[in-house]
Amino acid sequence: MWGRLPTFFCSERLPRLHVKDALEAVVVAELDSIGYDLIELRHGGTRHRPLIEARIDRRDGTAVTVDDCARASRALEARLDGSELVSPAYVLQVSSPGERPLRNPGDWRRFVGQWANVLTPAHGGRIEGRIIAVEGEEGSEVAVLEPDGKTKVQRRIPLADVKEARLAFHV
Repeated sequence: MWGRLPTFFCSERLPRLHVKDALEAVVVAELDSIGYDLIELRHGGTRHRPLIEARIDRRDGTAVTVDDCARASRALEARLDGSELVSPAYVLQVSSPGERPLRNPGDWRRFVGQWANVLTPAHGGRIEGRIIAVEGEEGSEVAVLEPDGKTKVQRRIPLADVKEARLAFHV
């Protein structure tokens, strides 16, 4: 035991945050090359069996079909297989955006006229209403028409005050 040099083991693995950023960059680039937008990317599961969930949307505004999900899945698998970003036993799930999140002024503009569910603690909590406009400098404010009994109330909400927003199904 004495007289031997100590042995050290070092790992070249990237920190989890960098891997997640690199994975998102690869997914965005691949989806972009086949004409889809990444709406949400979730990375979970275990270290040996990671789960990657990608929600996609079509750029032409039509609904995402099962064929769209299959096409995107094949393209992503071709890019991820053999990469260093995920374990070879990864699970990939590609789906439509469902209750699509609204994250930037472009999302809000695209869905003017549709219903949104908005969480904004600075303006009373949760609001559900129809998006009627995106205004202000660089789309910094959204106008929502909220039903209030028999009348409708227009509310202007700075996007900086929106904690979470999703499209809402409304009849």
